[in-house]
Amino acid sequence: MNYAIILNVLGKLLQFLALLMAIPLLVAVYYGDPLLPFAVTLVVAGFLGIMLSRHYGAGGDWKAREGFAIVAFGWLTAAVFGSIPFILVGIDPLNALFESMSGFTTTGATVLQDIETHSKSILFWRSMTQWLGGMGIIMIFIAILPKLGVAGRQLFRAETPGPTEDKIKPRIRGTAKILWTVYIAISVLEMVLLKLAGMSYYDAVTHTFTTMSTGGFSPYGAGVAGFDNPLIEGIIVVFMFIAGANFALHYRTLYTDHQSLIKDNEFRFYAAIILIATIVLTFSLWKDMGQSIGTAFRYAIFQVVSITTTTGYASTDFDLWADSSRIVLLAVMFIGGCAGSTAGGIKVVRLLLLFKYAQNALFRSIHPKAVKTIKLNNKAVPEDVMQAIVSFVVIYIMIFAVSTALLSLMGMELISSITASIATLGNIGPGFNLVGPMSNFAMVPALGKILLIANMWIGRLEVFTVIVMLTPEFWRK
Repeated sequence: MNYAIILNVLGKLLQFLALLMAIPLLVAVYYGDPLLPFAVTLVVAGFLGIMLSRHYGAGGDWKAREGFAIVAFGWLTAAVFGSIPFILVGIDPLNALFESMSGFTTTGATVLQDIETHSKSILFWRSMTQWLGGMGIIMIFIAILPKLGVAGRQLFRAETPGPTEDKIKPRIRGTAKILWTVYIAISVLEMVLLKLAGMSYYDAVTHTFTTMSTGGFSPYGAGVAGFDNPLIEGIIVVFMFIAGANFALHYRTLYTDHQSLIKDNEFRFYAAIILIATIVLTFSLWKDMGQSIGTAFRYAIFQVVSITTTTGYASTDFDLWADSSRIVLLAVMFIGGCAGSTAGGIKVVRLLLLFKYAQNALFRSIHPKAVKTIKLNNKAVPEDVMQAIVSFVVIYIMIFAVSTALLSLMGMELISSITASIATLGNIGPGFNLVGPMSNFAMVPALGKILLIANMWIGRLEVFTVIVMLTPEFWRK
């Protein structure tokens, strides 16, 4: 393990975060908010970053281990330094770290109470952390930092979600730039539409940040429900759906093959899941909650898209719904968006391939001598990829089960423990009961918050990036 390389790159990342801190600083100037939280963070992160990058050289070969370590510790570094502004405005350090980690991992779980009492610049920074974390702080780092070469490929593999690496350009830096360009362009479009729908510029920007990142933070305690505007909800639904799909396919659909999305097996499965879940939930709300079909559909499509894409917005308090309706949302909490999207969760492509794998196993039980390959988009899926998917799902479920058990042992009731675990591991945000959409995670015990911080970190980095560092072999020379 080349520790000098890791510290050198983390130093450069800190310098980059210091530069980004100038944005909420300017927002604070505009609104007349205190400048100290952002000025101090800028100076501290910048100074430490310069010291690290100058003291530790970047020489030597990069391997997969350095890539994993830089990505894992890079996210931790971002969360720790991103929490400084929250601490400087009086938020408890553990709660500040929880909020910052929830932001950068685009989870959307919050411990803040009376959100509107905080300054606009702090809430702007809170939303901005999600937008940065959506496409990935390491991805933008790759796009901007020159001469990464093979090193950039190692970071890209450790950072990008999903079981496959989807490159648009031969050079990783070129791919990262394109993905961020598409991300920015769609974000600008959503911001304009939200402004035209009646939001202020501030609300349009902050909600765009947290929609495109599938994060779910809002500068208001009631969130999107506070607007009670079907047009705003409709715009947000469309862009949550877009953000939950593969951004590489968005690029190809716009510039190369206009049917890339429609032809993609994962995208079709993703759309089918949302359609079926919306129909089932609409029927449930109409039958069991007595809502009109129009109202039931409005709430159903918003919540299904929000939870499936792991955005976590709430257009109503779905924790008050009947169990028949809540079970639909609980089911889609375990799915997530597409690979290459900003969404969390297990990912649609993994579930699709697992279904194909199970179907193949049934076929072989009837025809033991037959040879039948598993295909995705008419391409054979290698056996090692299938093994990795099965391993991922097993480890994911184990982490969820252990997390649920530990929260229960800390005194939380079962439903809250289950949904708090999957909501943080899947980077979703709200759960049920104690951690419902109109509640928050403030009542979770301190040890529980530390556990959920770890869940958010592990879930955002696709489990393996963090778990692999727990093996002795990872640290051996």
